[in-house]
Amino acid sequence: MSKVLNKTLAKNKIEWRRKAEAVKSKPATFGPDIDLSKFATPTEKEKVESLESLSKQAKEAALYVGIDADESFRAGSYFQIDHSVIYERVQQAYQGQLEIMSTSEALERYDWVADLWWQAVHVDQDKYTALAELKHTHGYFIRVFKGQKIERPIQACLFLAENNISQNVHNLIVIEDDAEAQIITGCTLHPRVEEGLHVGISEFFLGKNASLMFTMIHNWAENFDVRPRTGAVLEDNATFVSNYILLRPVKSIQMFPAAFLKGKDSRARFNTILYGMKDSYIDVGSKAVLSNKETKAEAIARAVACDQSQIYARGQLIGQVNESRAHLDCRGILFSSEAQIRAIPELFAEKAPLSELSHEAAISPIAEEEVEYLMARGLSKEEAVSTITRGFLDIDIPGLPPILKGYIQRVLDAATKEAL
Repeated sequence: MSKVLNKTLAKNKIEWRRKAEAVKSKPATFGPDIDLSKFATPTEKEKVESLESLSKQAKEAALYVGIDADESFRAGSYFQIDHSVIYERVQQAYQGQLEIMSTSEALERYDWVADLWWQAVHVDQDKYTALAELKHTHGYFIRVFKGQKIERPIQACLFLAENNISQNVHNLIVIEDDAEAQIITGCTLHPRVEEGLHVGISEFFLGKNASLMFTMIHNWAENFDVRPRTGAVLEDNATFVSNYILLRPVKSIQMFPAAFLKGKDSRARFNTILYGMKDSYIDVGSKAVLSNKETKAEAIARAVACDQSQIYARGQLIGQVNESRAHLDCRGILFSSEAQIRAIPELFAEKAPLSELSHEAAISPIAEEEVEYLMARGLSKEEAVSTITRGFLDIDIPGLPPILKGYIQRVLDAATKEAL
């Protein structure tokens, strides 16, 4: 690394740290507070030559969040266990079209990475963004070069293998002008892990005419806490599609990803699928800021609450110019009298009286007439409820391994059977 780059990065790090120190005790606006002092430091893990060399338990857990150890249908892979980056690879067919490395390495290699760092998410947002800066433990850097169309999904796995640790990653995704890609991120843990914390900062930058479909699948544990912080910046005619899936119990998760549509004709869509089980506390939303002409955004949320779970489904649309349109659609099904769903839509038109912002929200049980209709055609009540629930959640997302799709169906079948 050059002396100039080294000096500039050092100066930036001092400023980032100063801001983080100022808020290291600041609770998040939403969600339960967490004592950050209780987490231990994990042991270092060694790099692997192939994802196939991972343990059977690790490969199985990864597969259930969309990560395929075989890699035959992946353009590239990133795998991090706890605080250690153990695997980074771009398939031979995609060499020169994209690059994958840890964000720690990217900061050292490219001076412009520091210019993007903490631009889509603010380092002084709360104690969790501060933690990701003060105790940064890598994260993935994915860059798709200008004009490249990556046909196969890129995959990244953030894996927890030790109990009672905090994984504090900062991810950076850059899709350059006229480039296209699909990324599948799986966040999960080893079966022996019962508690811990995952803090994930993800910053996206999409250039002119760029397109990205980003799918994040979470599979946690009943005593595990999760605090992602996400921001995406879109230039002219860029398209950002974010899919989020949570189908397993979690102690608490709080996230409110934001898309900043700065470029003319840019588009963003959030698809959120939540299945609350046991006593999970789930506070998940999305935000779109439309600040240029002809920008469009859509946020679709589907939530099912079982047992004693609590779900807060938030949505916020901010129209800052007249020629912008956005819509929120949040629907929930309650399977338990002890569960809760709160749909919280917010619409703001800021000096833009001709912007078009709309929302619809509904929470209800499964319609009895729908169940009876399917039962009249030979399905049992359990089969009818499972069929309706799967259709309600609409989980057909491109690029997921068939075994994961089957796993999702089994989770829904088991959950609806238990709820009846």
